[in-house]
Amino acid sequence: MENLEIITKNSTNLLPIVPLRGKVAFPHTNVSFEVGRKMTLRAIDLASNSGDRLVFIISQRETEKDEIGASDLYTVGCVAKIKQVAQLTGGAIRVLCEGLYRAKARVVSFGEDSGCFYGVADPISVKHADEILEEAYFRTAKALVKDVLTADGKLPKETISKLERINNPEEYVDVVVSAMRVRLEIKQTILEEERVIERLKLFERCLNDELEISKIEKKIATAVRQSIDKNQKEYFLREQLKAIHTELGDDGKEEDEYRQKVLAKNLPADLEEKCLKEIGRMGKMQPSSPEYTVITGYLEQVLALPWAEETEDTESLKDCTAVLEEDHYGLEKIKERITEYLAVLKLTGSMKAPILCFVGPPGVGKTSIAKSVARALGRKFVRMSLGGVKDEAEIRGHRRTYIGAMPGRIMYGMKNAGSINPVFLLDEIDKITSDIHGDPAGALLEVLDPEQNSTFRDRYIEYPYDLSKVMFITTANSLETIPAPLRDRMEIIELSGYTQEEKVEIARRYLIPKQLAANGLTDNNAFFTEDGVRATIEGYTREAGVRTLERTIGTLCRKVAVQYADDKNLPLVTVNADMVPSFLGSPRFKKEDERFDKEVGAVTGLAWTAVGGSTLTVEAMLMPGKGELKLTGKLGDVMKESAMAALTYIRAHADKYGISSDKFSSYDLHVHVPDGATPKDGPSAGITIATAILSVFTGRTVRGDIAMTGEISLRGKVLPIGGLKEKSLAARRVGIATVIIPEGNARDVEDLPDVVKKDVRFLPVKSVDEVFEVVLEGGKRYDNPFAEEPTQKPKTPRKKRIPTPVPPMTENNRDGVRCNEK
Repeated sequence: MENLEIITKNSTNLLPIVPLRGKVAFPHTNVSFEVGRKMTLRAIDLASNSGDRLVFIISQRETEKDEIGASDLYTVGCVAKIKQVAQLTGGAIRVLCEGLYRAKARVVSFGEDSGCFYGVADPISVKHADEILEEAYFRTAKALVKDVLTADGKLPKETISKLERINNPEEYVDVVVSAMRVRLEIKQTILEEERVIERLKLFERCLNDELEISKIEKKIATAVRQSIDKNQKEYFLREQLKAIHTELGDDGKEEDEYRQKVLAKNLPADLEEKCLKEIGRMGKMQPSSPEYTVITGYLEQVLALPWAEETEDTESLKDCTAVLEEDHYGLEKIKERITEYLAVLKLTGSMKAPILCFVGPPGVGKTSIAKSVARALGRKFVRMSLGGVKDEAEIRGHRRTYIGAMPGRIMYGMKNAGSINPVFLLDEIDKITSDIHGDPAGALLEVLDPEQNSTFRDRYIEYPYDLSKVMFITTANSLETIPAPLRDRMEIIELSGYTQEEKVEIARRYLIPKQLAANGLTDNNAFFTEDGVRATIEGYTREAGVRTLERTIGTLCRKVAVQYADDKNLPLVTVNADMVPSFLGSPRFKKEDERFDKEVGAVTGLAWTAVGGSTLTVEAMLMPGKGELKLTGKLGDVMKESAMAALTYIRAHADKYGISSDKFSSYDLHVHVPDGATPKDGPSAGITIATAILSVFTGRTVRGDIAMTGEISLRGKVLPIGGLKEKSLAARRVGIATVIIPEGNARDVEDLPDVVKKDVRFLPVKSVDEVFEVVLEGGKRYDNPFAEEPTQKPKTPRKKRIPTPVPPMTENNRDGVRCNEK
């Protein structure tokens, strides 16, 4: 490359060279070709990123040769401008270029840095002779073109119309020869000729050869027609086309290859017929035609899809269960559901695949369990993220009439799977949105409906595709944002947060070995004690899943790796509770943070969010004003309505609680729920807000070591809530031992983990007054929440009052009772 740089130091014609196989590029025409070799891909890439997008296209002498040098290229080529680059399967590209002018390669060299050939393209100057003689040859050539090519329909209509407007013999020859099917050497000779008259002579000789070929074609047609039956018209046309290609030196390999692939693919009969028709259309087009590229792209996509390929499911239920147990700890509902599916499949021989939806906070293993399900069943696994998808075409694909059309992501997933029964994960289904381009959730209705997905239609493929054997698994953090019709089509399996004991076991089995290997350590380098893992969980993570825990364990492993990098003979490092702070610093969450003091107007509540359960403090405060209610803390509409209902109940029963009615009109009430940047909504904080309001109006302190959750009604009833497991885990995580719940949720306590039921006591209540008796100072059960209600003495029934008899109405007693009262 050094010599080339010296020679072309002051040259402006140094261009990347594109070696062209089997074709010759001419000026004044478009040339289309596929690129697969690295050096050619590199040349196209360099030219595409340049300002002028110019390449030097030179034909290759030996078409079949892959590894070439400068001597394997002709010396004359065409400088062209890149107009379009289209990606094909397998990493290849199709390029469309516009020929500008002929040029001779003065210097050709391979650049080691650039990875492609470069050459100095010196434009070829045309040499004219006698103008009258040139015009005579030009007219003769035009007459031959009209007789030989135009009459027989061997030139496309667009080329014929273009020729009528050309008066330059150079341009005329370039346009016609580029469209003719002649040998590479003949085209190259015409391209290299600088003298106009000699070029016209070569052109006329080529046209005369074409005339002879036309005569041979007729002979071949007659011979073939006599040798086959009239009912075999399609076979006759193929044989004729084959014979024509043989005479022209072009055997039509691409069309034959596609035809063989279609016939060998075992496609449905009507789809196979459709593909063969497309191949027939392709054979009648010029490779440079845009429609040619569209057809080849469509055929590639159809042939890449699995139509009958299928993997066999695992037959042994024990093997399936063993894989699930090996990969994940807990998650019993999912393991049980997959085992049920295999059992039914084994008994019936065939069944529609279930459509499961795993719902839970981040980090609990929704995506990883889907991979394990695929491994347990012995199926291929495909993942498609739906987060941020807002265009319906992402699911259904684009119509082929659009430029750059492609299949939807469902079809891409099936192509990558290579079988018709993979495990297909639709991740983050609750994050899809919609805009002017359509609603992706509506498109998913067909995909996730077992009654419809056997005939799913992608707009690009334009043929019903069977998705009924696909096991679709979706994941979500919350069901609230999933449209009801879509939610109705899925079997919901909720994944709750992990207890501390489960996190310790998961860390011991999976996270620690994974992070040791990722950081170049072994069991001989570091050992995590149980108290060390617990200290990490309690002091540095506060989450429903184990994602932050895994990152924290990774940090500990890196700290150990630093020590071994300095001294490889270091003995085993034991990571215990005392060593964790020296590696990670002071704990982010301390026990001091979990102490709840008795305060006025501050109540501990429980919340359930998309990331798991958490505790929250509802604060209330009075200030002189006009009786207005102010709500802050980024509360949703439902939570604001709960606060209004709580205030209404307390105002309606102010006498019972010893509150002056004037106090409601002379003071403003401010209710705040920290932290203010986090959105909050839902009705389950109703009794928490009511307790805070009553506390601040009466001045009675609230027990801070008791948490509560429940919806309040205007009659003071405590209504059931959801997410009890997540909320109870959050209470246990911060050290709360007593939780007030609605009586309607008492049955859900049985489903909670044993460690939660051991450490947390649940107090079911029917009315909000029971809550006040437990948590407000002076309440009957303030000191002992679980004390039974004191038995009340039966009241002595009142004596019935005998009404005074009313005298009959007379003239002297017209007013009846009123007169008697007087």
